[in-house]
Amino acid sequence: MGKVLSQQQIQAYQKEGFVCPVDVMSEDEALSYGHRLQAAEALYPADLSGVNRNNPHLCFKFLDQLAYHPRVLDAVEDLLGPSFSLWGSVLFIKEPNSSHFVSWHQDATYMCITPRNFVTPWIALTHSNQHTGCMSMIPGSHLNDIQPHKDTYGKDNILTRGQEVTNLDPSLAVNLILKPGQMSLHHAMTIHGSQPNQSQHQRRIGFALQSFMPAGATQNVGQNNWSPARGNCAQEGHHYLARPNTDMDTKGIAERDKSNKNFSDILYHGAKTKRDY
Repeated sequence: MGKVLSQQQIQAYQKEGFVCPVDVMSEDEALSYGHRLQAAEALYPADLSGVNRNNPHLCFKFLDQLAYHPRVLDAVEDLLGPSFSLWGSVLFIKEPNSSHFVSWHQDATYMCITPRNFVTPWIALTHSNQHTGCMSMIPGSHLNDIQPHKDTYGKDNILTRGQEVTNLDPSLAVNLILKPGQMSLHHAMTIHGSQPNQSQHQRRIGFALQSFMPAGATQNVGQNNWSPARGNCAQEGHHYLARPNTDMDTKGIAERDKSNKNFSDILYHGAKTKRDY
């Protein structure tokens, strides 16, 4: 029995490559985070769109609080052990009645980190279901190697390269249904994707912590920019990213910009084209 996850949930994660749903907070509290995000978007539209949907926790206190929420960290500890650090965060927002989707992929493909056993919590700030374009996972796919990915740069594909695994059977997929305040956790090697948001009025907002790395993880491309989360994760060449004291302060903006430049260099390593996300 873990701090948050039951033994059954831990075993399910090890077998299937994901666990869902896991309660983090009440629905009302999660919706309040969504309202704070909407208010921040109104004040700082350029800082919560495009490439700046990456690592917003370095600039906004409420997203920093969410990234280091004790329930999130306890669940990660149940899977990784007592020492781990945070690599980055991403806001995945699908507007109502939009055509944006996420193709089938494995997170570990372009993150260039070993070992490939890191964990991504995905926290729902709105309802995430089949109608709004929830994530779907291929059970057990994390037990295989990295699969060939094709860079499509699809116009509606919200992944960096529009990278896509084509050699799979989508009928095997499991839909991860989440209420506001719940999260899923998935393994870096698990094949997953999501469909467009068919709702006429409801945004689908997910905050992904991508990802929590076990102690001793190595960044093989780019700079080693991580934030300590729990335990002892210090290593040579490791630059600790500072947590924000206030929203959009100069230091926080500099940390985000540095991280996003590094993030882009890593994810687009070897690519012919870069996009603004």
